Amino acid sequence: MSEPCNGPGPVQERGRIRRDVPRFVIGCEEDEQDMGQMEAGMKNEMLHQDDMEVYENESPSERQIVVGICAMVKKSKSKPMTEILERLCKFDYIDVVIFPEEVILEEPVEKWPLCDCLISFHSKGFPLDKAVEYAKLRNPMLINDLNMQYFIQDRREVYRILQEEGIDLPRYGVLNRDPDNPEECNLVEGEDHVEVNGEVFPKPFVEKPVCAEDHNVYIYYPTSAGGGSQRLFRKIGSRSSVYSPESNVRKTGSYIYEEFMPTDGTDVKVYTVGPDYAHAEARKSPALDGKVERDSEGKEIRFPVMLTAMEKLVARKVCLAFKQTVCGFDLLRANGHSYVCDVNGFSFVKNSMKYYDDCAKVLGNMVMRELAPQLHIPWSIPMEAEDIPIVPTTSGTMMELRCVIAIIRHGDRTPKQKMKMEVRHPLFFELFKKYGGYKTGKLKLKKPKQLQEVLDIARLLLVELGQHNDCEIEEKKSKLEQLKTVLEMYGHFSGINRKVQLTYLRNGQPKASSEEEDCKKDGPSLLLVLKWGGELTPAGRVQAEELGRAFRCMYPGGQGDFAGFPGCGLLRLHSTYRHDLKIYASDEGRVQMTAAAFAKGLLALEGELTPILVQMVKSANMNGLLDSDSLTDCQQKVKARLHEIMQKDQEFIQDDFQKLAPTGSPSLVNSMKVIENPVKTCDKVYALIQSLTSQIRKRLEDPKSADLQLYHSETLELMLQRWSKLERDFRMKNGRYDISKIPDIYDCIKYDSQHNASVGLEDTLELFRLSRALADIVIPQEYGINKAEKLDIAEAYCVPLMKKIYLDLQRTHEEEAVNKLHPLYSRGVMSPGRHVRTRLYFTSESHVHSLLSMFRYGGLLDEVKDQQWKQAMDYLSAVTELNYMTQIVIMLYEDNNKDPSSEERFHVELHFSPGVKGCEDEENVPLGFGFRPASSENEDKKPNQGSLEDLSQDQTDDALPVTELINLQRRSPMIRNRKTGSMEVLSETSPNHSSKGCTSHRLFQSCSRQSPEIKPAGGLGFEGCSMVPSIYPLETLHNSLSLKQVEEFLSKVCESSGEAQAKTMKALSGLFDSQSQTSLYSPQQPLSSSGSEASFRPPAQPLWHGRIPSSAVSSAGPSSPTTDGSNLGLNFSFSE
Repeated sequence: MSEPCNGPGPVQERGRIRRDVPRFVIGCEEDEQDMGQMEAGMKNEMLHQDDMEVYENESPSERQIVVGICAMVKKSKSKPMTEILERLCKFDYIDVVIFPEEVILEEPVEKWPLCDCLISFHSKGFPLDKAVEYAKLRNPMLINDLNMQYFIQDRREVYRILQEEGIDLPRYGVLNRDPDNPEECNLVEGEDHVEVNGEVFPKPFVEKPVCAEDHNVYIYYPTSAGGGSQRLFRKIGSRSSVYSPESNVRKTGSYIYEEFMPTDGTDVKVYTVGPDYAHAEARKSPALDGKVERDSEGKEIRFPVMLTAMEKLVARKVCLAFKQTVCGFDLLRANGHSYVCDVNGFSFVKNSMKYYDDCAKVLGNMVMRELAPQLHIPWSIPMEAEDIPIVPTTSGTMMELRCVIAIIRHGDRTPKQKMKMEVRHPLFFELFKKYGGYKTGKLKLKKPKQLQEVLDIARLLLVELGQHNDCEIEEKKSKLEQLKTVLEMYGHFSGINRKVQLTYLRNGQPKASSEEEDCKKDGPSLLLVLKWGGELTPAGRVQAEELGRAFRCMYPGGQGDFAGFPGCGLLRLHSTYRHDLKIYASDEGRVQMTAAAFAKGLLALEGELTPILVQMVKSANMNGLLDSDSLTDCQQKVKARLHEIMQKDQEFIQDDFQKLAPTGSPSLVNSMKVIENPVKTCDKVYALIQSLTSQIRKRLEDPKSADLQLYHSETLELMLQRWSKLERDFRMKNGRYDISKIPDIYDCIKYDSQHNASVGLEDTLELFRLSRALADIVIPQEYGINKAEKLDIAEAYCVPLMKKIYLDLQRTHEEEAVNKLHPLYSRGVMSPGRHVRTRLYFTSESHVHSLLSMFRYGGLLDEVKDQQWKQAMDYLSAVTELNYMTQIVIMLYEDNNKDPSSEERFHVELHFSPGVKGCEDEENVPLGFGFRPASSENEDKKPNQGSLEDLSQDQTDDALPVTELINLQRRSPMIRNRKTGSMEVLSETSPNHSSKGCTSHRLFQSCSRQSPEIKPAGGLGFEGCSMVPSIYPLETLHNSLSLKQVEEFLSKVCESSGEAQAKTMKALSGLFDSQSQTSLYSPQQPLSSSGSEASFRPPAQPLWHGRIPSSAVSSAGPSSPTTDGSNLGLNFSFSE
């Protein structure tokens, strides 16, 4: 037996010696006790004399239980092991012996120290065979079975055991390669999939080496998301993975291939101590951007999470199946299920005092329960009081944010381009049939393989046509040339930037447009539409990322600090699984990339967008939620009427204003005044385009500018192609103008004036001004001219989305057992049992226009009765353009002080931003009323616009009468005084307020909206990115809607769409099945004795701490003139 570790005096208790100190030694064979290698920090240099006497009184018959630790020194002396062994030694009858590494490696097992209980586990360099031999020789109680540790080293065996136990794991296939003949194996690799033993794994999929010690796990991404792979490895410094453009799988070695699980960027690590104890932590998935989040002490940031009942059962099964009492494994939470993807064997939680206490207690009790009876030690299992969850409560009456829903248009893009041609060649019909075009009469081709087939047909036909020579074939030829050029453009296919649509025409194309020959052929044909361009630009990425960053301010602690990032309180919310975030995007590449860039900014990620896109962004194209391909009948009629009105060669008269702008929208009326005569304006625009193309041609002839690099690696030739196509198409053969080309002209000139101003082309500003005036009429009116048409068209576009928003709001207040934070770890987090639900929908202009039309004309509120709504409508009518990054934001708040059944319990706000600033917007921007969540407005005091209330005082929640707000707006303008970081700080102009506590962060970096007499300072652009225009801040449309009002409005809209809705519901049901993750598990019971959730939910608390973001507090809220720093010290904070 090894002697116990020296320690300060023992204490006499229950008739025997009880030591309050750790006692463990590094032991050797019994006959050569060696106290030389004492654990650092665990020994005292000397024993006090009086302690010695008591020590000598111990009767020799009293037997200690010896727990042996047999592992490599790196493990046995690690901080978690030391912490746990210190605590284990506090058990009266337990001593610990650590086997020295040289003894383990060099001595035969007969010379290893003796022990009653063995904790031994494999790590790199550990002789597991010797440990097995020792266990046979001495037969100690094993905490972790040794033979099973051979299996844990082989991922194939791990998966086999998991499968036998009925534990969910990702679908997988095993590829075994003979090292001598690596070519002979059952692997077929396609561009976007692999086939292993006949089973197909489409990308994204995961490739894991079969040896569990090899951490080089690769994830392969589909070409539609940008291709390439993410290479994971053991953490090196602050990296755990790196993105690689390599898309082909490894050709040597044996691997497991498994489907990739979309976990929204978080992994759960579970640590068991016996079958009945599991501690779980979330950390950022290494596959996301490969950057390891570390705290101020350099430790990886992890958050304890609560396991569902189902997951606790999984932990129990894993622990028992692998016979590892102390066992770590990885869980993936995806699509409402939890899957085990890795079992690591012996591992401890790092840096959790609670876990160290629990682990030592569970292990000690386990050892005592097993060995005390055998060694005749008097011991009974202690009964412990249940842990009571410790939750902070603060008295405050601010509402709690429960749900954020945002509909966002994509960011800045290259001009969209389109070419149509009618095709009749049998090869096109074969292609149409091959991909199932006859089922719906339409076909969309985006995959590289499909585009390659179209290119092959085009090349073949061009060779055939080369032999002929007449005018019709010449026209066909130029179109096929263009088809070939565009498909060959980037040297490789990526579905993100090109697509071909084929539509079946039973009797050929109805009428000849400017592009078609007059001689028409009979019989069926296919309309081939080639679309290219429209890619997200670098500026668009920056816009989306900046907006994501600014969006954090809307959340509790959004201004707080997290892992050294300012403004990242939201990240803490996200990591603790209390942020239920889902991001949806339509299937357009630019929309998906915008969503990924936004997520990157929102969650402070780094690196490439492809891994973020694959893990964080859900495509919503399967159900028309965010996509819409075809125009409705109503829209066709509206377009025809627009054409008719815009073809009149005379000045607009009163009657035209009635026809074109029946809603009296100021933005339309102003544009009509600028235009005066539509045909004359089109003439001017056409002449300006001609001048532009001739200028570009001259530039091309000039050797100096021959290799001029334009924005986003465009060339002068490509720029000329863009403009000459518009020149050809805008003026038709009959001399009339094709009004549908106006949005494209505006698109191109907007792009060139922003990104290619350096080329120095003349008259671009005039072209911009005129095409913008035309576009300001044509674009919004394509979505309906009068209210009835606007609603009709909007319904066709966005009923699925409105149905989804309705369900989002409903699900939030029906509160299910969502990922919740463990209450014991929730100090500093408000309402740990609650979560914030965020749903972000990224889409294109059509959906944003339609949704806004629904809110404006669908009968949400009566502007005659509701003054605030009237002002919001006036503001929206004055907005000319819904530019890139336009946002419609719905926020749901809960007032915990109100009766749960009361209408006042839940409160909805509607906010809006017209997106990115245009080139010369500053002069005539419509003024909104700022961002004013009513969740903190107060009518007791006469507030000053723009000042901030002091949150530590109790306040009531009633919204201000709107008339008050209006007067305030006029009385007290805000002046921008300085920039702090990338957020602007607005200061109050009234002199009687101290500056402390009065500082508000504007939600988005941009010139704050000011009264017209105050000119904004400084130019456009995010800092450090002069060419990227900044984004208008959110304006509040309404801040005192009840949830009931909004739900009634949404359900009315969805019902009125009748059959459309029935179709929608069918399509949506699939989507929602995957979403209601939580209903699959029984609700998580808190640890309190009452078992009711209310027991750990504090009544109501302020959401923000310390310096409050503008989103937390109304800009119309009162400010306390006596504010000083002392009463801002709320008793918890959101930053770690």
